[in-house]
Amino acid sequence: MPHKITLTGSATGPLREYDRYVAFDMREKGSPSAPKGLKKSTFISYTVFVAKKAFNKTGLTKKSIMQEKILIQGEPTLDIPIDECPGEVGVICFQITVLPNKKDKEGNEPNDKKEAKQEASAAQQEVAATKQEEKPVTTSQPSANEEKKAEKVQTEVKETPVQEKKVEPQKKQITNQPKGTQDLLSFDEIIVPEEFLKTRPNPEKTQKVIDFVKRTGRLDEPLTIEKGSNILKDGYRRYIVAKTLKMDKVPVMYEYQKS
Repeated sequence: MPHKITLTGSATGPLREYDRYVAFDMREKGSPSAPKGLKKSTFISYTVFVAKKAFNKTGLTKKSIMQEKILIQGEPTLDIPIDECPGEVGVICFQITVLPNKKDKEGNEPNDKKEAKQEASAAQQEVAATKQEEKPVTTSQPSANEEKKAEKVQTEVKETPVQEKKVEPQKKQITNQPKGTQDLLSFDEIIVPEEFLKTRPNPEKTQKVIDFVKRTGRLDEPLTIEKGSNILKDGYRRYIVAKTLKMDKVPVMYEYQKS
């Protein structure tokens, strides 16, 4: 069985076109530790070979391939001539995927923060309204009609603390979660699309998130979920971390369906 290899990053050299395939160079960090007596490797260079049909489906160009972050899955080969394979290792690509850009993720954050602020301000207005209803209760010499009004106000005052107590625990749970969290959702309710299941997040970045959860007891960012359908839209790496650490509930922010 051939050994499988996975690479993530951008092309470090120009795209080279041949009859039925294209080639470009990539590199990744070497092992952080090496056996005694051997030098630590800084970077390993790869030359990736992709069929033209598969490459054209990605929409990449000669310029964008050096700017976009891509995921390569394939197997190493030593049968390519040296002039066509300048990298230390040649890789025949089986699947090439363009990974989402960080700027695209950050572009969605302001809208989610605005929605969270609107929900928080609405809750504050409700609490302020109940406090205003409590103020007119005190009277100097109440008449028969005023006593009836006072009884009604007292019953309302008794009911409002119960409602406030129900709301307070939810606020405390959400405030202990990462910024932008709108709700805590059961892990089993999240639906993961097939396009995410076909990808493999960077192991080093995934381990950093696992270490953060073990240190703080929570995720560093919420998952983005489609409101109503619970389909995962963003945060697949944190979904895998939650699954690995067997988390019952995860922080989420909602992306509303387009009407």
